[in-house]
Amino acid sequence: MNQSTKIIQVETTEKDSRWAQVQTRDASVDGTFYYSVSTTGIYCKPSCGARQPRPEHVAFHDSCAEAELAGFRACKRCKPGQTNLAESQAILIAQSCRLIEAAEENISLETLAKNAGLSTYHFHRIFKSMTGLTPKAYSSAHRAKKIRSELTKNKRIKNKSTKNTSVTDAIFDAGYSSNSRFYEKSTEILGMTPSNYKAGGASATIKFAIGEFSLGKNPCTILVASSERGVCAIFLGDDAVQLLNDLQDAFPCAKLIGADRDYEALVAKVVGFIQMPAVGLTLPLDIQGTAFQQRVWQALRHIPTGVTASYSDIAKSIGSPKAVRAVASACAANTLAVAIPCHRVVRMDGSLSGYRWGVERKRALLDLETKK
Repeated sequence: MNQSTKIIQVETTEKDSRWAQVQTRDASVDGTFYYSVSTTGIYCKPSCGARQPRPEHVAFHDSCAEAELAGFRACKRCKPGQTNLAESQAILIAQSCRLIEAAEENISLETLAKNAGLSTYHFHRIFKSMTGLTPKAYSSAHRAKKIRSELTKNKRIKNKSTKNTSVTDAIFDAGYSSNSRFYEKSTEILGMTPSNYKAGGASATIKFAIGEFSLGKNPCTILVASSERGVCAIFLGDDAVQLLNDLQDAFPCAKLIGADRDYEALVAKVVGFIQMPAVGLTLPLDIQGTAFQQRVWQALRHIPTGVTASYSDIAKSIGSPKAVRAVASACAANTLAVAIPCHRVVRMDGSLSGYRWGVERKRALLDLETKK
């Protein structure tokens, strides 16, 4: 290569946006293009950790096949023609999840591991790391979700001629091997008997009260509701009617009873805790959620008043360091504002992220907790 050709090649490579991605070893663009090095005869992924070449020796290719047709061989370090370990594991676990969801009965850990081509120990560890749940807990959570769906079909179906789903049908359709296996944990899964859940909470009694108070510089409406097991909802908002609609959506056929003075005292207790967090809040709670959500919410209740934690901190504390997004989703699904303090969870840099009840309320709650 003569000097003028060399200069042209350098300028051409450096002007190509892909060269900057090679220089920064940008793994996010792996698979979108490859680069070859004329002096070594190999081609690599953009993220390859090998010593970087001079720009005049570099050419770009859209695929591995294109690079190989040009006479280059794959780098043994970054293995551009192979899926990386994390990607291959993610594919295996995704396939295992679909297998669990499609199965009519429980699949043993041994069967799942064999299907993935891994030892039971290795499969169990990777599955939990990627999903935040053990295979058994994932299966239980899926069946619980499925039976809720089966039991609520009647609430969505308006055609009277459509055959209703019986409780027994729903239990077997959800993959339980017998009625007794499901009924052992039915109240834990549904929060009430299956027949009551199927009827949208019919015959269940939900007491509630709505109040007003000041949160920071702004007025705030609060709804507190309780089932027989404990407080099942604490909603914050601007509109009392909307909060009541939210409660009716959660228990569409339950008997909702406006609170008496004794119950209003409970609301006052919750408001008092919000305005003076140091006093603490001890209430019986009716907490319903998946196995993973329950773990996250329990971790949130261990965050001390006036202290914040990141979503990553929570993921690590429950033994699932990679399940950061799942932790954020569990926080968003929390229906017990302040009692389960998801407002104490922030981003890694300490900034405030989304909050079911509004970011401004999240800021006000944290300000109250850190006030000297």
